[in-house]
Formats: sequence, structure tokens, C-alpha cells
Amino acid sequence: MGPRRGVRASRAVPASRASRAVRASRAAQYAALAAYLVFLAFPFLWLVSTAFKPARELGSLHPTWIPEEPTLGNFRQAFAEQPLLHAALNSLIAALCAAVIAVVLATPTAFVLARRRGRLATAATGWVVVSQAFPFVLVIIPLFLVLKNLHLVNSVPGLILVYVVWSLPFALWMLVGYVRAVPPELEEAAAMDGAGRLRTLVSVVAPLLAPGIVATALFAFITAWNEFFFALVLLKTPEKQTLPVVLTHFLGAEGTADLGPLAAAAFLATLPSLVIFAVIQKRITGGMLAGAVKS
Repeated sequence: MGPRRGVRASRAVPASRASRAVRASRAAQYAALAAYLVFLAFPFLWLVSTAFKPARELGSLHPTWIPEEPTLGNFRQAFAEQPLLHAALNSLIAALCAAVIAVVLATPTAFVLARRRGRLATAATGWVVVSQAFPFVLVIIPLFLVLKNLHLVNSVPGLILVYVVWSLPFALWMLVGYVRAVPPELEEAAAMDGAGRLRTLVSVVAPLLAPGIVATALFAFITAWNEFFFALVLLKTPEKQTLPVVLTHFLGAEGTADLGPLAAAAFLATLPSLVIFAVIQKRITGGMLAGAVKS
């Protein structure tokens, strides 16, 4: 009995050590995640605090998180100085149209790339990934010349075309993973029932891709909503400029910034993305899991 108890005790010690190591690893992961969330939330919380502070508190040598005398004067001043609503409408039109068009074009293309394995499909997928590494500066001059020939410079439709071209590779890359998660047996069953390729894509594959399509459209929308460089170069008329470009008008000629109205306008500019994400976050999570799991 003595030797058996010794063996059991020796086995229990490594097990307890392994359990403590697992708990310590999880605690470290949670601590790292909490630190990352604080890192992400700090700029937004400071932005909200600045948006509601009066000018006296903004110039204080001892800034505080919570405004001592909250005010809406920064918001009133921001709307009085710049056409924020019109710029937000331009951004909404450009981002929404770009997201819808990119998803409509990417869905059937992703279906073909995911189902047809070959050198052409592999090369196309590789080109999609490589195209994401191109910096904006390399493509802005060719894009400007193309839009100039199409008479689309300084126009919202021209900006939508640029956003579609820029977001299409990323949307295609995301949707390929979601299509591969759909069992091919479902398409074979639809073909046996007499459904063609288009009918199979619309009636069978598309409903299963709904979470992935929503997630892809959201990313394309947020990318276009926050984009600044293309809008700055292509849009010159003030009434056609988007919200990120209009925010730069709060900066003075010598680099000085009107912090209160700028923070208020920037806070309003972040709200659409936050609201949309909060409303459809369950679909986004479902889309991510669908694209990550293979049947």
C-alpha cells in the first residue's frame, strides 16, 4: 500500500502544477486583453471628454477625465463653423454605395475562386492579397488620370468608384473563406434538383453566406467612411467633400487646432460606425466563426 500511495502522490503533484500553469496562462491572457482594451478605449474616452469641456478646461495645466462644467458649446460651434451634416451625407452615400457594390461584385467572384482549384484561381487569390500591400501614393496618380478621362474628378460617383476598387480585394479575400466553409454537397444536391449555377448561388449559397456578407459589407463601409487620402486629393469643391476632409478645416494655417469643436465633430464622426457595429455585432461574430470553421 505504501508504494502505491507514493506513486499516486507523485502523479498528483505534476497534475496540480499543470493546473496552476494553465490558470496562470489564462490570467496572463486576460490581463493582456484588458490592457489592450484600455489601450484602444483611451483615445475615444479622451475624445469624448474633450468634446464636452469648455475652453477654460481645455487650456488647463491639470486636465481631468470628467469635465467639471460640461457644455454643448463645442457642438454648436462645430455645426456653425463647418457643414458637418452635408459632409456626413456625402460620406454616407459614398461609403454605403461602395460597400454594397463591392459585396455584390465580390460574392460571385469569391464563389468561383473558392470552388475552382487551379493555377488561375491560385494566382488570382495571390494577386488579391498582394494588392492590399500597395500604398495609396503609388495608385493615386493613375486613378486620378483614369477619373479625369471619365470626367469623374471632383465628384462623389468618382470617389465611390475608387472606394469600390480599393475595397474589392479585401472583400473578395474575406468572402472566399466564407464560401469554402459552405459544404459543396449542398450545391451538388441543388444541381441534382435542376438548379443552375446562378440559382444555386442565390438560393442556396447566399443565405448561408449572410453573416459573412454582413461582416464584409461592414468592414467595407467603415473603411470608406474613415478614408481621408483619396477624398482629399479627388474632391476640391467644399460641398462635395466628405466628413474626414471637413474635419481638417478645424486646423489653423500654422497647425493650431480648435480642440473643442474638433473633438465634438470627431466624436460625431465616430458614432455611425459604433452604432452599426453594436446593432449587427452578432451577425459579425457568426460570420467570423463561419469563415473560420471548415465542415
